[in-house]
Amino acid sequence: MTATTAAPQRAGFAWTNLWFLVAAHLAAAFAVVYMATIHFSWWTLGFSMIWGICCGLSITGGYHRLFSHGAYKAHWLVRVFYLAFGAASVQNSALRWSRDHRVHHAHTDQDDDPYDIRRGFLWAHIAWVVHRAPERPPTSTADLEADPLVAFQHKHYVALAILFAAIVPAAIGLCWGDAIGTMLVAGFLRIVVQWHATFSINSLTHMFGSRPYSAKTSARDSFWVALLTFGEGYHNFHHRFQIDYRNGVRWYHFDPTKWWIWTLARFGLTSDLRRVSDERIAEVRAAEAQSASLSKA
Repeated sequence: MTATTAAPQRAGFAWTNLWFLVAAHLAAAFAVVYMATIHFSWWTLGFSMIWGICCGLSITGGYHRLFSHGAYKAHWLVRVFYLAFGAASVQNSALRWSRDHRVHHAHTDQDDDPYDIRRGFLWAHIAWVVHRAPERPPTSTADLEADPLVAFQHKHYVALAILFAAIVPAAIGLCWGDAIGTMLVAGFLRIVVQWHATFSINSLTHMFGSRPYSAKTSARDSFWVALLTFGEGYHNFHHRFQIDYRNGVRWYHFDPTKWWIWTLARFGLTSDLRRVSDERIAEVRAAEAQSASLSKA
């Protein structure tokens, strides 16, 4: 899907995005009806959950922490996994997604922020997706453009999205005689659920939660959003320490993405996991607490 900026001179609807969003939501609703009244299959449900986990980790661990922020390095097999299931997530190519996200971090809560929360919950959550995107501020993606795997996915994104979001699930569903149901549930229903989980980072974690690391932006930490997004809800920490491969920095924080990356490292599939020192984190947290205390005095 095509992103846009939050600048006031926005140039109307991105009609392709709008109609696809509407069609996908209608198909997702029909998927629920299909499973509830036409043909329920535990195989379809189980497969769809596994497919959804693969897609979710490919956005959080791949598009976000690897491609957008370079928080670690990954074996080419892992990158292929991320790019395939990232395409299945139908959130644009890794190159375009990362470009938009880098702009968001560089211009948080400013006019050039693609999902500027100052324009309201609906805008930050989904409306920005269905508006045309003016030119972005200069943002380097030379590192991604030089990656042949990322470049291939970007060039063939639409075909890969159709293949991995619909055709492959339907083909696998043939194994238990439910190609249509599998395409509906693992495809459209899963896509819509994943969209709103991802969108909640742009909206909910810029509205609700705590700001223990920085009050300079609207980004907030939310345990509840972390539950929906494989650990992405600790957004205040992330905005303060973008290069850390973790979002949930404490041992008890729910962050399956950091556990996934750490586990892959044990098998030599990820490396150079970047993390901010505990001392630096404590120093920033203490300084922010002192600043908040003085502001209340």
